[in-house]
This record gives sequence, structure tokens and C-alpha cells, in this order.
Amino acid sequence: MNCRSLAGAVIQTLDRNSCLRLLEDSSAVSHLAQTHAQVVVCGYKNDISTITKLIHKLCDFKAVAYARALFLSVPKPDLFLFNVLIRGSSNCGSPLSSVSLFTYLRNNTYLRPDNFTYAFTVSASSGIPDEKFGILLHAQAVVDGYGSDLFVGSSLVDFYFTFSKVEMAQKVFDRMLEKDTVLWNTMISGLVKNCCYEDSIAVFAKMAAGSGVRLDPTSVSSVLPAAAELQLLNIGLGIQCLSVKLGLSSHVHVLTGLISLYSKCGDMKTSKALFENIIRPDLISYNAMISGYTTNADSESSLRLFKELLGIGFQVNSSTIVGLIPVFYPFGHLLLTCGIHGFCVKSGIISNPAVSTALTTAYSRLNEIESARLLFNESKEKTLASWNAMISGYTKNGLTEKAISLFQDMQVSKMDPNPVTVTSILSACAQIGSLSLGKWVYDMIRRKGFLSNLYVLTALIDMYTKCGSIEDARKLFDDAPEKNVVTWNTMISGYGLHGHGQEAIDLFDEMMKSNIVPSAVTFLSVLYACSHAGLVDEGQKIFHSMVHDFGFEPLSEHYACMVDILGRAGKLEKALEFIQTMTVEPSPPVWGALLGACMIHKNTRLAQLASEKLFNLDPENVGYRVLLSNILSVDKKYAQAASVRQVVKQRNLVKTPGATLLEIGDIPYVFTAGDHSHPQKEAIYALLEKLSGKILEAGYKPETMTALHDVEEEEKELIMRIHSEKLAITFGLIQTNPGIEIRIFKNLRVCLDCHSWTKFVSKITERVIVVRDANRFHHFRDGACSCGDYW
Repeated sequence: MNCRSLAGAVIQTLDRNSCLRLLEDSSAVSHLAQTHAQVVVCGYKNDISTITKLIHKLCDFKAVAYARALFLSVPKPDLFLFNVLIRGSSNCGSPLSSVSLFTYLRNNTYLRPDNFTYAFTVSASSGIPDEKFGILLHAQAVVDGYGSDLFVGSSLVDFYFTFSKVEMAQKVFDRMLEKDTVLWNTMISGLVKNCCYEDSIAVFAKMAAGSGVRLDPTSVSSVLPAAAELQLLNIGLGIQCLSVKLGLSSHVHVLTGLISLYSKCGDMKTSKALFENIIRPDLISYNAMISGYTTNADSESSLRLFKELLGIGFQVNSSTIVGLIPVFYPFGHLLLTCGIHGFCVKSGIISNPAVSTALTTAYSRLNEIESARLLFNESKEKTLASWNAMISGYTKNGLTEKAISLFQDMQVSKMDPNPVTVTSILSACAQIGSLSLGKWVYDMIRRKGFLSNLYVLTALIDMYTKCGSIEDARKLFDDAPEKNVVTWNTMISGYGLHGHGQEAIDLFDEMMKSNIVPSAVTFLSVLYACSHAGLVDEGQKIFHSMVHDFGFEPLSEHYACMVDILGRAGKLEKALEFIQTMTVEPSPPVWGALLGACMIHKNTRLAQLASEKLFNLDPENVGYRVLLSNILSVDKKYAQAASVRQVVKQRNLVKTPGATLLEIGDIPYVFTAGDHSHPQKEAIYALLEKLSGKILEAGYKPETMTALHDVEEEEKELIMRIHSEKLAITFGLIQTNPGIEIRIFKNLRVCLDCHSWTKFVSKITERVIVVRDANRFHHFRDGACSCGDYW
């Protein structure tokens, strides 16, 4: 008998069990409403069991308003009924209703919450933007004696992970006297969701090795994404072997996790074999394969599988679309991205935050930043991931001011940042050299408890090195409880940026002793450090070790570093020989390194050879032409220099204008060459004139050789005198007290004259002046520079 025939039966024949069966068999809210009427007529409207079952079914059908109204009609609801509605409200997307019910239970009834009440309410609080509700619930649970309850503990661990409070989640987990499979699984999946991949693998290993707890398919499928994200195929193989041994390998979720693992490790052949082993692939399995093809830059195969999915009648979901969008390899796929965007609009799936976020990311990586922002603005629901995608998009496209401005808007909107957010903002701070903002972000990181996140810590180290505080960076590095290869690379690269070549080599040696396997980036970082410190022999030994001891095939960047090392040391012919023996075609950075060395050592012949190669490889790069013109000017070949500059004018090639940033307190000031827009311009130019007189007396001689050659010497000096870094340093001297360090950030490489001028100014003012240019840091103190005039 179906629900409609039962509902039409003679009401006198319905007993309590019949009403419960009717409720169980109902398949729509309309059926439940009819049954509710029968319940009332039959006199069961105050029967707690019947009403509880009705409210439970209403919540299953998302009719939470109806369920709540019915609940309020019950004279004396019991604890079980409270628990059902608290959980149901949470599952229906009404977490505040769950918390208000809990509050009513405590304050207005004789009932006392049990472990289920706390677990359901804590789970609900994970859906409220303000974390304070969950923290207060945790405190009350401890007071009421449920702090060690497994059910409550699992909910608390999940809650803290939701708010990226990894340390608190770990503390709750560690303090549980007893741990079951659900709690272990919650810990593993929570660590993965917070990008703590190494930690999740370690927890899984501990669970498998000696916890005494049975692993289930969820345990395996939860940890596989960690191995996939780290591309640790050997770890993944170990997990797969374990799943086979435990009889879990045929579970569809485990197979799907393995498909993703092999896909992210670049082995699509194995992924395809695993997919074909699934007798009836579900939508999740299809999604994993589509995403795998896209991740491996095979959009043709992902589109084919997507069409197959539609052809067999599957209703695609947001994960399908996200996997189809070429987020990782968008270049050349603008039309595809736009096509997917159009499909999403027509199907209505564009309203899904994950879909709009993936499209925002793809547009940002395609440098279609306006399209990305338009999509972000049109999104009705802005999730944390969507904010992160847009902020990251601005940062990676060099639009740091917009990234910081959007981050401030995010704060106003009461959306709490997570480790991904702060990593992007720290990158923005590093780009513009804003130490004050970086320190403010650091304070926020400490308050939020993000310091335990290795990616955040590494981004902090990077920010401090690029903002000129190498000592603060090293302190963070030394205090880090764990370090991965990226952390080591960041610190080594930071030393190179500051010209501390020997410190970089010492740290590299320490890294080797720590059994950290170096990457190609490691060798690039230490070679870069050698080039900036003139460590020729050391650089050659490291390059040899990279190739012969570690088996790395040098990239173009490695070759460029070696050319730079040899060239800066004056071994120009040897540098040319090195280029000619390269196993790959020399790229612009390689010839650019040789051209830069020719500038230092005034070798016009090789400069012209290098520039010819560069003009063919990178004809639109104005910087190489300007550099050649300067080399020719130094060699007094003015006609040839003029000819090079004429080509620049004829082709409408625009040289990036020089600009210098100076922070006083937390206020940024930007200067350009010959800037007269500053309100204190009279004071700045007056002090600049005064400084020029003093340093001339101290022995300073203007370096005018690379200035325009068709003006008088006196006019050349005037042109050089008003460069942006000189104006910024002069203003810094006005605004700060004697003895205070001055830090400036130049968007281009500092010129020879400004470098010489700053050395003399540091001596006569007894100031430390730190200059970050486009290439490296210069620390001026007592008339000398940390680069040793080698940059």
C-alpha cells in the first residue's frame, strides 16, 4: 500500500505504528503534510515518538521551517527531539537555528545536553562565520564532562579544522583518551583540507602502525589526496599496497583516490587502467578522470570524457565542471575557458562558488584579470576560496596594490582569512617591499595560529628576505620546528638576494647534512648567491655537483647563473665558451647575463655579439637595447649608441619608468625621477643640493658616462642628480631621526651613479641605507656597499 492509499484509509484503523510507517514511507513534503493531518486526527499530535519521527523526515526534505514550527507546538519536547532538530537545522543550512535551540535548551528547560547535543551543535557552529560559538561550546562541553567524549571530540576536531586552527585540532585529538576510526579519519582529512599534507601522511602512518584501530575505506581515501598533492608516488604505492592487504582496494572511493594520485603524478596510463577496472563508474570516478586529464594538459581527452558523461545521462555537478576548467594549464585555452563559462551560465551551475572560483583562477592565469574580477563581483556567494582566488590573481599578475585593497575589503566583509590568503598577501608585501604591512600580517598570523603551517612560515621567511630583514628571516627559519625543501630554498635564495654568498653556501651544506634532497630550485638559488658574491670556484663546483652527483639536467636558468658567475669575474671568453657548449639552445637570460657582464668590464665586442642574439630572441625587450647603448656610450661610441636608441624610438618601445618606494612608519611614499609632486619638494631639493656639495668635498665624482651623450657634462650631472632613489633617500633623511636606518625599493636596477652617490651619503650622514633594486639588496654603511661594487 502506497502513501496516498494509506492516507485515504479509514482514520479509525490507524494506530501509532501505522502512523510511523506512513511517515517512513513518505517521499515528499506533501505526503508528510497529509500524514501530519492523520496524526492530528488520530490523537497523536502530542506523542513524542511520532512527532520526533515527523520532524526528522521534514528535516530530511529540507523543510526546516515546517519542522521548527511543529517543534514549537510540542508542550514538553524531550532531549532526543531537541537533538533531532539541532542536527536537522544544521544539515539544512541553518546553523544559527541549531545554536539558538541549544541555548534555549540550556536556559529555558530542565533538560541537560548530552554528548550528542554537543556534537551536533559543535558541527553546526562550523557553518557560522564567527568561530566564537564553537569555542564557547567546547568550553561548556568540558565543564559538563564531555571533553573526552569521542563523538564530541570528532566534532571539535572538525570544527577547528574548518577555521584552520590546526594546533587546536591537534590538541583536542591528542587529549582524547580513546580514539576510534572516525576520529582518526577526521584528523587525516582535516589536515589535508588545511594543506598539511606531510602531517596527514604521518597521522595515517601512526594510525596504520600501532593505533589498534581498524582502517576503513575512508581512512585510505582521506590520505591519498595528500600523497597526490605532494606527488609522492612511492608513498601512494605504499598506501595502495596496504589497501590491497586490508581488502579495501576495490572500494570505489579508494579507486577514485588512486586515480587522482596517479593523475597528479603524471601517470595517466595507470589512472585510465584503474578507471576501467571500476564496473560501474559513478560520477565521482568520472570527475577524477576528467580532472586528471585536465591536470596533465590533455584537455582534448577531458572534453571527450565530459561528452561521454553527458551522453550516458549523468547529471554533471560542480566538481565535474571544476575538473574540466583548464586551471593548471590555461595558456592557449581562452576559448575553451569562455566556452565552459557559457555552459555554466546556461545550465545555472555558474552560481556554484567552486565553479566561479575555478573560472576566476583560470582567467587570472590567462591575464584576463578584468574578466576574473567581473566574475568575482557577480558571484552572489563569495566564499573564502573565491576571495583567495581573486587576491592571488592580482598578486601573481603584479597588481599588488589591488591585491592588498581587496584583502582589506575581505576584512571589512568579516570573512576570516586562512593560510592560503595570508600566503598571497605576504607575497604581495614581498613584491612591493612593504615591511610594515608584512609585520601587520605576521601579527595576524600569530593571532590566528597559522605559524604552524609550513607554507605560511615559508612565505613569511620569503617576505622578510625581500623586505630587507634577513636577520628576522633567519630567526624564523631557525625556530621552525620542521622545514621542507621549499623552506631551505627560500632562505638560501634570500641570502643570495642580499649578496651573502658564503652564508648561502654554508646553509646549502647544512641542508645536505640534514638529508633534505635538493631540487633544481635549490641549485638555482645557491648558484644565484654565488653569482652575486663573486664566488667563481664555489659556483663551478656546485654546478658540477648538480650535474654529476645529483643527475640534474641543467635548465636555462642554471646556465644563465653560470654565465653570470664567469662574466662578473671578468672571464668573458670563458663565459662565451660555456654558452657554446650548452646542450640546450641559449635563452635570452643566458645572453643577457653575458651582456650585463660586458657592461661591467666594458667589452664592446662581446656586447654586440650578445645583443645581436638577444634582439633576435627577444626583439621587444627595450632593456637590452638600453644596456647596449650604455655600453657603447661608456666606450665613447656615441654614434652607435644613438643608433641603438633611435631603433627604440622608431619601434615605440617603452622603457619602464624608474620609481622608488620609501616607507616612513606605515605610510608609503613613491618617487619618480625629477618628481616635483611631493608637498615637501622645496625641503627635499634643498637638502639634495646640500648633500651634493658635501659629498663632492668628500671625493664623490658623478658617473655620467651612461647618461645622454648629446648634452653638456653639467647637464648630465643635473639629470643624474634627480633620480628617484636620490629623492627618496633625501626625504628619508628629512623624516627620520639621526641613526635610523633608511630602506628604499627601486623597481629597476640601481645605476652606477646612484650607487656611488649612496655610498658617500651613508658616510657623511652616518646612516645605514638599504636599497632593494630589481636585482638584489645593497646595504650601504660608512661609505661601502655590501655588494662590494659587484652587481
